[in-house]
Amino acid sequence: MSRTLANRLFIALQHLIPQRWLSERMYRLARLQWPPLKRLIIRRFARTYRIDMSLAREPDLDAYPSFNAFFTRALRPDARPLDPDPAAILCPVDGAISQIGPIESGRLIQAKGRDYSVESLLALAPGELHPFEGGRFATIYLSPRDYHRIHMPLDGRLDQMIHVPGQLFSVNAVTAAGVPNLFARNERLVCRFETEIGPVAMILVGAIFVGGIETVWAGEVTPPHSGLEPQRWDYEVDDQCIRLERGAEMGRFNLGSTVILLLPPGQAEWEAGLTPGDVVRLGQRIGTRLDANAAGHGH
Repeated sequence: MSRTLANRLFIALQHLIPQRWLSERMYRLARLQWPPLKRLIIRRFARTYRIDMSLAREPDLDAYPSFNAFFTRALRPDARPLDPDPAAILCPVDGAISQIGPIESGRLIQAKGRDYSVESLLALAPGELHPFEGGRFATIYLSPRDYHRIHMPLDGRLDQMIHVPGQLFSVNAVTAAGVPNLFARNERLVCRFETEIGPVAMILVGAIFVGGIETVWAGEVTPPHSGLEPQRWDYEVDDQCIRLERGAEMGRFNLGSTVILLLPPGQAEWEAGLTPGDVVRLGQRIGTRLDANAAGHGH
């Protein structure tokens, strides 16, 4: 069978299978604590994906009470050092660059020959303005073997969170190339922050078998995969507001998925040479602030 035909069949199958039903069953399986079964699943997964447990805070596979606890495992404090330059914009996750570049005419690149709108990604009302036109975006894909906690690229104050119900297609390169508007169709969590470079959005995109997306301030947001309309939370700007430091954990995935980072215009630039397919690690510099206060630290 040719690769092209195999890819088409893979995408067609995703349209046919009961995405949510399968994801809900996977959610339950990942949380089972019966020792023989959870031990079998964890060990087989670790072997299949060649997981480097020397980086984990808890290197003993048998110490994890469930597969989900293993999958969302913490890393050793020294495993992912943060770039010390205060002008550096940090990579928020371990993963691989799917696409990276400018936001032009309100569009982001999904894959070669495919793009989609910021408006649809952010689930904005028709005509609702956003602050990212002319800015920059980066889409980072997390594979099953990656660390699955998501961290802050900059110091930020949480302004808004929107849970957008949607499909649960795979988010790998084959599906991104073959399913139009993939990231604006899948279930996702849009988190908007005010930072030292202005408004920044982090979009946590769900996928097939991703049984949950959670944040440090709200806990598990999905599942349930319920409702048809986006649900929106606006956060008060006062002494009780939620502030997260650069490099701090902000959320996590259960099973592989994608994070999309949106930056405002004229405030930052991506590191030269970052291209689709590049492996990136939490804490490394993927961009640089351009504001006057950081001018002395730039490159």
